[in-house]
Amino acid sequence: MSTRLVNVVVDAADPAALAEFWCALLGWRVSLSAGEVDGEVDGEVEVQAPPGDGWRWDLVFVPVSEPKTVRNRLHLDLASASADQQMAILDRALALGAKRVDIGQRNVPWFVLADPGGNEFCVLEPRPEYADTGAVAAVVADAADPPALAGFWSAASGWPVVRADPALASLRDPDGRGPWLEFVRTTEPHTVKNRVHLDVAPPPDGTIAAEADRLRALGAEPADVGQTGVPWRVLADPEGNEFCVLTPR
Repeated sequence: MSTRLVNVVVDAADPAALAEFWCALLGWRVSLSAGEVDGEVDGEVEVQAPPGDGWRWDLVFVPVSEPKTVRNRLHLDLASASADQQMAILDRALALGAKRVDIGQRNVPWFVLADPGGNEFCVLEPRPEYADTGAVAAVVADAADPPALAGFWSAASGWPVVRADPALASLRDPDGRGPWLEFVRTTEPHTVKNRVHLDVAPPPDGTIAAEADRLRALGAEPADVGQTGVPWRVLADPEGNEFCVLTPR
């Protein structure tokens, strides 16, 4: 049985502030906040989409002390239904503290921004394939070999590959709801721990150990990101992108 994609996790110097930005931008809400201790953020902050939005994962911000040093290998693409809505999302993001960034894009019809934590994201022009995704059109990952990496994640998640070529490969939940999971061609190597990663979980009748073994048989490898005494397992996909296998749910 396939594992289930459950979270997109973002490293943050200030999880509460970054969660506030994304809630205001997307119209989502904080579902869990660990609060503060002596004025310092302590623990993670989880954000959820409202009922009716296609997004069914949690967007989780976790505290880290390491600064961001390279462009993220995973990012969010935001959907728009019209040129006016695309501009409205852009204006709202900038007003909330986002900044325009140059990652080598040239004359493209979408906008590339970074949130207040420096995490890149795109505000897309209207595209028919993203008409029913909700606020987030896609979770996008860099890949040296998009079709191969999409094949791993398809086998891991049970999501079918619905399009694949050397430059772009895409997965979609079989029920046709929510964001796409996409892999885009890059020549940049994976050099440091990803600041944005996926969490997966086995079904209620599964176990972390069995699921980790299944994913390793598909090509994942154990990964050490400094975790100690945690109830989850950290693995890396065939291109080195870290992800966590959580408790069954």
